[in-house]
Amino acid sequence: MAISSLPVDQRVIDIDSRRFSSIEKALVELITNSDDSYSRLESKDMIHDGKVLITYERHQSGALLTVTDHAEGMWFDRIKSVLSYGGAHSLMAQGQTGGRGYFGRGLKQAVYGLGHGWIESIYEGMYARIDLFRGETGEYLFDDWDKGREVKDTDYRRLDIPEGGNGTRVTIVVENPLTNIPYFSSLTKTIANNIYIRDILSRRSVEITNINPAAKLEASVALRYEEPEFQTLLGPNDLGSFGFEGKNYEYEITLKKAMNRELVLRGNERTNGLLVVSGTAVLDCQFFQFENQLGTEYLYGSVSCPSLSEMLAKGMPIISDERDGLNMKDPFVMAFSDSVSKMIGSFVRNEQLRLSHFDHASTSKRTTEMIERVLKKMNEIATDQLGIVVQAGPGSRFGTGEVLRFSTPFYYRKVSHPFRVSVYVDKAQLADQDILTFEYELPDSMDAVPDRQAMVVAELPEDGLIQWEVTGNEIGDKGRIKVSCGAYNATSEIVIAEDASGKGYGHPGVKRAGAGNMGNTVSLFRGYDLRNLNNEMVRAEYSPEERLILINTEAPTVRLYVSGQGHFKDGARLLLAELLLDVITDELARYYIDRTAEKGQPEAYDQAKQDLIRRYGVEVHSIMMGE
Repeated sequence: MAISSLPVDQRVIDIDSRRFSSIEKALVELITNSDDSYSRLESKDMIHDGKVLITYERHQSGALLTVTDHAEGMWFDRIKSVLSYGGAHSLMAQGQTGGRGYFGRGLKQAVYGLGHGWIESIYEGMYARIDLFRGETGEYLFDDWDKGREVKDTDYRRLDIPEGGNGTRVTIVVENPLTNIPYFSSLTKTIANNIYIRDILSRRSVEITNINPAAKLEASVALRYEEPEFQTLLGPNDLGSFGFEGKNYEYEITLKKAMNRELVLRGNERTNGLLVVSGTAVLDCQFFQFENQLGTEYLYGSVSCPSLSEMLAKGMPIISDERDGLNMKDPFVMAFSDSVSKMIGSFVRNEQLRLSHFDHASTSKRTTEMIERVLKKMNEIATDQLGIVVQAGPGSRFGTGEVLRFSTPFYYRKVSHPFRVSVYVDKAQLADQDILTFEYELPDSMDAVPDRQAMVVAELPEDGLIQWEVTGNEIGDKGRIKVSCGAYNATSEIVIAEDASGKGYGHPGVKRAGAGNMGNTVSLFRGYDLRNLNNEMVRAEYSPEERLILINTEAPTVRLYVSGQGHFKDGARLLLAELLLDVITDELARYYIDRTAEKGQPEAYDQAKQDLIRRYGVEVHSIMMGE
């Protein structure tokens, strides 16, 4: 067994892994990797079943997920090579695949960003495994188990790989306390709608199984993207072309108009926009020169341009440095953009003429009552569940510190393998005479040493660190340790499993938000108003000075539901629910992230917002539907 540091600059891997502290992002990356492997088999005319099998085991404070394919498999040295950092080491750079995923950077970051995990693979009768985990001081480590070995019959059964075949399984233990742990139904919807794998779902058999440890339930769902009812405006697959440096490049374009469904205008679950496809890779989703403009709200489609991946493989900066879409400053992309914009221009202008203009709107008494219920509920959530407190004074923000924190809220550890559970206490926020109490919800087969019951804060060590050595002797055992001090408390969940790695030391430096001072406070969301903001781009926004949610009557999708008398139609309450949820979660995410170590990082704000939408979106929509 050989434990080594990852052969990558630790600062770089730390920055990149933060981008993957999302179960959804990790799954998209791993599904993409499996699809790439199947595509390489197809290029060699090799038969395969095209299956991608996902399992999701959700716990209160963590989760376990696996992604398995029956594709190429990897030999020992190949698995080790993926630990090198993308770039020249990626298959794309070696000419073996197109410009997909994160160029050899995604798999490692998916594991480290969520917690710890391991890669297992069977290739031509050989089995190999590598574990990825964090050291006690935060360094990024891996264990290569010295070498591969001959595969056993039990390996095929355990990994759900057909006997005699090849394949790979990636297992991730989600223990990052800042990662949202979505419910199974929310996760399946998010993955099925993700722009980067919609094409994969149409050609692969991607199945996700829900493993509920409490109820012992397993429910499998085949992931599919459901397209709205539409009218074809351009295409399908009409031919277009553009010139660059004396050469002509072709592409195929399809433009559609959704008939009876509001489209999602932003994010990875966007249903509006043109999917930019090159080979098997989805590179972006946008409207080029018409992006975010009036007239595109109900339009969507795709544009396929093989030369984009070809240029990318040649080293041209076709996509942005952050891998979040096309690089619109690149000359080749600019020429492509100009041509596509000309192809769709007349259809966008027709839509602009169709949408009428309104300056002001009012709501019925019933709709007003529903909105007030939403605002009241979200104010309660902000205060009681998220610890967000606004002091008297328009738009003021109030941050609070954390008193008690476990190194990870979710310990997924190996049976009969001792491990440490650690909790940190901020002594500066407590008095010396305050008393810490400890509660244990542990089965008889699980030991936590020492068996503390109470402790005076003055007796704590200088660094405020308290530790137990825990051993679980039966597979499937679950337990909790809770630490309390007055109004403060922290809980960590423990799960014992046969296939856990016994490694993983949490995310050093990550802190959760604590409870705040509730005196002299005001409601974050005081009310709402339908107002012309003289801007067609923004549908709704928050006014911190007034503490109002402003719904923009100038926005096309709002105009559609305002009568000539200036009354907002009750039948469009779901649109109001969407706008309220968008603005409220945006503001809550800003407050929440501003109190963490990720303050100022755009990806963190976006992830927090999406987590809040998934957590409270159903409730907001239910209220606006009158339920």
